Amino acid sequence: MVLIYRGPIEVEALLSRWYGAERNGNYGAMVSFVGTVREEGGIEALSFDIYRPLLDKWFEGWRERLAEKGALLAMAHSEGDVPVHTSSFACAIFSPKRRLALEMLDAFVEDFKANAPIWKYDVIGGKRIYAAERSTPMAGSGLLAKG
Repeated sequence: MVLIYRGPIEVEALLSRWYGAERNGNYGAMVSFVGTVREEGGIEALSFDIYRPLLDKWFEGWRERLAEKGALLAMAHSEGDVPVHTSSFACAIFSPKRRLALEMLDAFVEDFKANAPIWKYDVIGGKRIYAAERSTPMAGSGLLAKG
């Protein structure tokens, strides 16, 4: 499941929702990750654009990969502005064993940073500035790879 938030993610409610939905699923582990916008370089916020059809396709590949191992994947991301000290990304993996969840969480987050079709902007002085130096161009994305 991919949830898209307009603005910051309501982390406590989201993690509680995911846990409540799967606590009877006989999983031995729920491992989560929450990404928080850091105050650096004078930014007021980060802002995100998402190309949903590609994101859904990318996520579905991960969902299938984890399902083959008896695990479940949940993800949420923000679209639009996310102020510093709030969260823009969260994910959780439910699995029969903790080691699988820990390993897959690391692999998922690293692949997310490199390949998810989400474009990031710094918000400074109320203006969105493409964060090219902290973005990873997507292979085969053509014009979408450029700010």
